[in-house]
Amino acid sequence: MNVSEEAMSKKQSSPHHTQINQKLKFLFLVILTNLLTIFIFTASSSHISTTLFQLPGPGPVPDVAALLIELNATRHEVVAGRAQIAALQKSLIAMQFDSPMRSGPRFDDLVANLSNEAELSIGPHKLPLGYNRRMGSDEVYFSVGAGCLKHKHELAKYTSSYRVGGECPVDDVFAQELMLKGCEPLPRRRCHPKSPENYVEPTPFPDCLWTTPPDASLVWDAYSCKNYSCLIERRRARGSFDCKDCFYLEGREKHRWLYDNGGLDFGIDQVLATRRPGTLRIGLDIGGGSGTFAARMKEKGVTIVTTSMNFDGPFNSFIASRGLIPMHVSISQRLPFFDNTLDIIHSMHVLSNWIPDAMLEFILYDIYRALRPGGLFWLDRFFCLGSQLNSTYVPMFDRVGFGKVRWYAGMKLDRGVKKNEWYLSALLEKPKT
Repeated sequence: MNVSEEAMSKKQSSPHHTQINQKLKFLFLVILTNLLTIFIFTASSSHISTTLFQLPGPGPVPDVAALLIELNATRHEVVAGRAQIAALQKSLIAMQFDSPMRSGPRFDDLVANLSNEAELSIGPHKLPLGYNRRMGSDEVYFSVGAGCLKHKHELAKYTSSYRVGGECPVDDVFAQELMLKGCEPLPRRRCHPKSPENYVEPTPFPDCLWTTPPDASLVWDAYSCKNYSCLIERRRARGSFDCKDCFYLEGREKHRWLYDNGGLDFGIDQVLATRRPGTLRIGLDIGGGSGTFAARMKEKGVTIVTTSMNFDGPFNSFIASRGLIPMHVSISQRLPFFDNTLDIIHSMHVLSNWIPDAMLEFILYDIYRALRPGGLFWLDRFFCLGSQLNSTYVPMFDRVGFGKVRWYAGMKLDRGVKKNEWYLSALLEKPKT
């Protein structure tokens, strides 16, 4: 072996030796912590027992004051010992997270060198009343998405581009991009959102369900269209737009879910009929566009929360103007509902093969979690390739544990048979036992 080969060999073995040293250091601290614990508590307890609980002989009566002094001294030793143990445990944790075997940013990296406003918006903050048993801590953090760790500069911009108490910048597009990168939920800000000029009150219920809202009901700065007429005419325009005709309530939206063709299109009445009347009461529509599914269910006495993103259109504002409940969250976020609470969850087009398999399975398990026993998951036109349907997605649904109430797969023909593209519509049930 020549000199260069020896140098290369040493260079390659260096990380291995570093990892061994880290493991040995970690093992040494663990042993030291355990020994210190045994020493403190065995020494303290034996000292107390021999001093306090030894039967007195024929000699003089023990000095009680002296015994109390010794007892207090022992107690201080125990407290000091526990503090040393806590410090060692903290060192162990720090060493474990700082180890070269661990990669990726840490929370401390996130808040380092941020502005004061950014740090305040993230935390931690000490609880005014001290340690809280329910929280298991004496400090509290704001909820911030894990993806923020990888987009620190964008996060700093989002939390520092305003005057405290002033008007927030109109940065809806930037904020949503940050959410889609995994920085969800976004941190809170101490500023006021811009208000619409000449704001107009919403249309009263129930007319609001099928009435186009007034233009003065929202701020249009973030969108290429500056009024609802433009959004409605978008259905005729060339190019690709998210939910292209969703704002035209007199078109296809007017007839969605009214009819059941026995195939891919299920009707709301037929789905409701699978359960005892009145037992489907509350639910969720994932990626519900302009809120038409929730509007139809509202007419049937069912309250639906609609999640939607604002992709060059005021989808959340439009849903709210219809007297419905919007929720601006992406599919990356855990459903903000407690276990076993929702009667029905619906999703059309959004859950499809564009989502990584592992992520989709987590989403399906989350849907299962939020549904009550006997609750329904209405999967509406799930898109995939024919080769994926039986090999990937059917086994995935089986693993999650849904039962099949209705199931229909049909080929998507608009781009030709050779593409082997399929839709799946299914009504799935969470088992009662």
